[in-house]
Amino acid sequence: MCTYAEVTYKVHYVCVSCRQSRKLAWDGAEHLCTRCRRPMLFAGHDFAAPRRTKDREWAAVAAVLGAGLRYEGFETCGCGREPKYRPHTSAQVRARRRIAARKGLADAQALALRDPGDA
Repeated sequence: MCTYAEVTYKVHYVCVSCRQSRKLAWDGAEHLCTRCRRPMLFAGHDFAAPRRTKDREWAAVAAVLGAGLRYEGFETCGCGREPKYRPHTSAQVRARRRIAARKGLADAQALALRDPGDA
């Protein structure tokens, strides 16, 4: 049975510069940050916002969203669960970017690696 077929789940939108996230219904519209009035980024269903004081974690969120990745754990229809890895700190982002430069991977591919040595 499709998880997302029967219930409309809200998704996370993030303003990285204000370090603010909101859960809103996904409607394809542009949602503005309530603090700075800039467009918020679509982060996916499974985003967990770090505390505002955690600089390294917000740097990792900015890198992941900047690479075009989302925080999703369910398949598109919701039938299966395939948890996807996302780095949590800026050190993990740097390690994956070094691997990407060394092996010629795209930034999004490197950031999605659970273990950077597996590339």
